[in-house]
Amino acid sequence: MKIRSITYFCDGSFPLDGQAMAQAGACLHRARAALLQAGYEVQTTRAALQAPSAGPRRAPRPVPDYGLALQAQLALHNIDYAGLGPVLLADAQPFWAALPDVLAATQRIFTAAEIATRAGGVSLGAIQRAAQVVLRNSQLSADGLGNLRFAALAGVAPGTPFLPAAFHGGGAPVFAVATEAADLAVKAFTGADSVAHACSRLVAALELHGAQVQQALAGIPHTFTGIDFSLAPFPEQSVSIGVALEALGVAAVGSHGTLAAAALVADCVQHARFLHAGFSGLFLPLLEDQRLAQRGAEGMLTVNDLLLYSAVCGTGLDTIPLAGDIAAGELAAIMLDVAALALRLGKPLTARLMPIPGKRAGDPIEFDFPFFANGSVLAHKRGTLSAALGGTEDFALRAR
Repeated sequence: MKIRSITYFCDGSFPLDGQAMAQAGACLHRARAALLQAGYEVQTTRAALQAPSAGPRRAPRPVPDYGLALQAQLALHNIDYAGLGPVLLADAQPFWAALPDVLAATQRIFTAAEIATRAGGVSLGAIQRAAQVVLRNSQLSADGLGNLRFAALAGVAPGTPFLPAAFHGGGAPVFAVATEAADLAVKAFTGADSVAHACSRLVAALELHGAQVQQALAGIPHTFTGIDFSLAPFPEQSVSIGVALEALGVAAVGSHGTLAAAALVADCVQHARFLHAGFSGLFLPLLEDQRLAQRGAEGMLTVNDLLLYSAVCGTGLDTIPLAGDIAAGELAAIMLDVAALALRLGKPLTARLMPIPGKRAGDPIEFDFPFFANGSVLAHKRGTLSAALGGTEDFALRAR
């Protein structure tokens, strides 16, 4: 297991408060040192700000200059990445329109946008605007990686330590830990002779590491809000949640039985005794996992499959490679399904959709990026929203 991120949550301000970022850097430095001393590799440190339109000193819009100023503060205080905070449902169009410009101007700033919240319901207008952002982001580079740093959020609360979903809810600074822990599931499930045996081994590993991480961070003079043990993978067989699910007994991820296996893993994470933060469920990020990318390339694992599994686990649709010619209306339809699942089931979900310029469904794709596996573009069902669902209204969707 590795620490994917130590994430520090603090208020943003316009103009940017350098002192707040200095405090973030100091906290993250101490936390990194403590976890290294405890034997954990720390991959990144991150800061997550409040939404640009929230807080006591609100930005008129998330202009690229603000993103550049934030990026400069990261370098000054040895912080790897930062989340700008999400554009909110009620934010004016200039906030949305500026998101691709922020990404184009920076390399270490992540962005997000709300498309559904428990209080505000599902926003068809926000979904349409988010789809346009995804299309513009896809043109920022030939490989389509601009959308690596953008996600649409549905029912996501503050305090999630994984970017792009991470943002602060206001008030005193806090920090949390995100893990790369799919290897714990691979080890727990390999050779297990029963479901009970497999699950008990995984729960024991989660509780052991949870206690060790919490103990290591006990001396940090900021409030520690917990660990997101969503079993994030890395593109190696030994750190693949796809390999773990197949070790549990699924013939191939995407075949029947995968839903049950995913539900079991999510149940283990959610009921293990540690200080929970963020999603604390099960990630199925297709491009970050060698086996998931393989099954997607084989046609075994589809967009609809991943939507289905989101009903029992996961973060929604994460790092999903799509055809470069996908229409904004088709992206909006996919996001609407994610939003409906999130609110109806009362759980946080995201959509990090990645149209790849010049690629069609089935085309092979390769990335010069260590956290991504090579794979193929997934097919999507063609068709856009119309009639009532093609409008811009907000509507309530109550949890069952």
